[in-house]
Amino acid sequence: MKSKEDPRHLSRIIAVQTLFNGVFSKSTVFSSSDISKIDKNSSFNKKLFKTLINGVSDNNDKIYEIIKKASLDRPFSKINTLDMQILRIAVYEGFVGKITPPKVSIDEAIEIAKDFGDKSSDKFVSGVLGNLMK
Repeated sequence: MKSKEDPRHLSRIIAVQTLFNGVFSKSTVFSSSDISKIDKNSSFNKKLFKTLINGVSDNNDKIYEIIKKASLDRPFSKINTLDMQILRIAVYEGFVGKITPPKVSIDEAIEIAKDFGDKSSDKFVSGVLGNLMK
């Protein structure tokens, strides 16, 4: 991660928030532009954001299977919603869509988990994604 203001990093954050929002709503309550205004992050990379959202959506089943296999000890249904969205984006970006090197997607996911998750989110995300690197 370059900085907290890096447009690519901001795109990942807005993608996580958009996917998280979608879990709880049948229709989108907040659009990406709404979320960027709330976050005061208008400088996000819109192309990367769209690529992540579309890629996760188009590869959902494959991504879930990868996460399920990599989450070893934790039952799939027990992964908290935010951690799942972070994992979905990281798995797509680094392993399925190969947009960035896996190490970059893992580092970004861990940083987002630290900033937005609970006290163990970063360790859990790191562990799951680390299993994929093996």
